[in-house]
Amino acid sequence: MSLINLNNITKDYGDGRGIFDINISIEPGEVFGYVGTNGAGKTTTLRHLMGFLKPSKGSASINGLDCWGQSAEVKKMVGYVPGEIAFPDAPTGNAFLKRQAELLNIKDMRYAEEIIKKLQLDPSANLKRMSKGMKQKNAIVAAFMADSPILILDEPTTGLDPLMRAEFVDLIKAEKKKGKTIIMSSHMFEELEDTCDKVAMIKDGRIIDVKATNEIKHNQDKIFKIEFKTNADYKRFLAESFTFTEKRPNQNQVIIEINDQAINQFNRTIRQYEIKFISEKKYTLEKYFKSLY
Repeated sequence: MSLINLNNITKDYGDGRGIFDINISIEPGEVFGYVGTNGAGKTTTLRHLMGFLKPSKGSASINGLDCWGQSAEVKKMVGYVPGEIAFPDAPTGNAFLKRQAELLNIKDMRYAEEIIKKLQLDPSANLKRMSKGMKQKNAIVAAFMADSPILILDEPTTGLDPLMRAEFVDLIKAEKKKGKTIIMSSHMFEELEDTCDKVAMIKDGRIIDVKATNEIKHNQDKIFKIEFKTNADYKRFLAESFTFTEKRPNQNQVIIEINDQAINQFNRTIRQYEIKFISEKKYTLEKYFKSLY
């Protein structure tokens, strides 16, 4: 059995709201991404893993423990960043993190201090007056400080600037090297593409696809943008038997789609033309996601 399992999880709120027949399996050491629009069901799914919600149907388990019935034991193995952060009444970030350390029985704060430094967090500031980004950093430190083997992260970079998002991606990669098992929802496609082994896509409460990120990055259908030196060559190339997704006569440019099986034919053909430039447009997780939606 996989380390994390969601088996036909359904939480029906009525009027088509909720999640329906969610099936996810995550292996030890795997980083699993979860992507979808607002209201698609990402947070509801992750709350079942934390034991905050009881499913209408189905079951969720982590390391063989039932997430609802044995939630206290499950939480001992998990670091969690919630999608909606509500801090307890603590005067400063330091006071909040100290309480978290006491709850988790953490004696050595060196790892927490390392993350604080990496995220450029000032935990001495008043917790209630912190910006959204600073509050998010406190939540990340609280989730990571116990060095738990499993991380459940619900939109963890909300409110972070691009520089801090990059630092967070580095943090996830470091955790992955340690062998951590991570499930992370995000709207930032690049975050998931850079860190995840697999990504599930959810729409209207149902998973519509699960894909290995390597399959997306190494898609068999390649997109090339070509600009010809002369209009005559541009027009002549239009007679070739390729799939044209866009034609730009004013720039003597075409965008074509080539399957890997036709690459050699393409290379032979293109040598017969005077080319100003040719570039490959990488297929991304975002493009794949949009094609499904």
